Amino acid sequence: MLTLPEDVAHYKSTPEFTETTIPAGLLRSHSTAAGVWGRIKVLEGTLLYRVLEPALQEYVLAPDHPGIIEPQAKHEVAAIGPVRFCVEFHRK
Repeated sequence: MLTLPEDVAHYKSTPEFTETTIPAGLLRSHSTAAGVWGRIKVLEGTLLYRVLEPALQEYVLAPDHPGIIEPQAKHEVAAIGPVRFCVEFHRK
């Protein structure tokens, strides 16, 4: 799994989501803007994180295994049972 570059800083976060409140947009292919990195922070449970391009990669995220989103990378998430998570956004 990737790590955030050292030269980016946190600038905002989403609210916390659960398996029943995940916005539909996160469940289908979407991406961050140019220069924006994301960090999927799982607080409880597990979450499936799929990087869709250039080749499909799947990761099971948990409190000790966050997901890193590269700028403009197409991705989506899916709940694996009960989960609580948020997304933190970072940029230079």
